[in-house]
Amino acid sequence: MKSVISLVVLSFGVMIVSAQVKVHTDMRTPTWNIIGLRYDAEIAPGKWGSVFPPALKALQNKVIELPGYIIPTKVGAKFTEFMFSIVPIASCPYCGSGDIPAMVQVKMLTALPITEKPIKLRGVFTINDSGDDRSEFFLLNAKQL
Repeated sequence: MKSVISLVVLSFGVMIVSAQVKVHTDMRTPTWNIIGLRYDAEIAPGKWGSVFPPALKALQNKVIELPGYIIPTKVGAKFTEFMFSIVPIASCPYCGSGDIPAMVQVKMLTALPITEKPIKLRGVFTINDSGDDRSEFFLLNAKQL
């Protein structure tokens, strides 16, 4: 009887371990941490907007490097424009606990093929503080390293 119970417990343990979500490679870097400093605040009574702390504003128009994952915004096999994130598309940023991580809209000099693997990019970082519906962060003239 003990061996049957042990076998059942062991089987459940194996099922639980195999059912665990695969953890992606941590792409967080000091630069991603600075990008993550952006927050929302009430900038006027009843009007909310983004706040960009001085450390984040200091990156404006600077060439930076970011590791991350391609998040396509349209169908295709190669992209010159896409969103870039510290989490892969397979990890739903709307599930689980914590905030949705910051994403950067990338505009490449040449098209990149889609990949689920992390890549590293270099480009000019720009903050869009206009309040329009576009992304708040851009990586322009980007190249894959």
